[in-house]
Amino acid sequence: MRAPLLLTLPLALLLAATPAASSDLDQDEALRLRREGLIMPLETLLQQALARYPGASLLEAELEEDDGIYIYEIELLTADGVARELELDARDGRLLKDEED
Repeated sequence: MRAPLLLTLPLALLLAATPAASSDLDQDEALRLRREGLIMPLETLLQQALARYPGASLLEAELEEDDGIYIYEIELLTADGVARELELDARDGRLLKDEED
């Protein structure tokens, strides 16, 4: 009976020590962060993303928190029919990633 415990305990400790992945924030949290001036409005950053790809349309936008950094993940469909994923720092609008999805 002790053997299963001895095998699962190290696994449990390993999982507990593993850093958490990024987490999506809900709209209430996003509104609170925006009111407190911690993030820029999504509308502003969405305009910035769409300006990179004229004629593109929005597929999805999410606000995530990753290691204390707020990131807008924006997915676009370009006029050429290519899906793009952009990540923008929600505090200052800096482009972090722009790749084909």
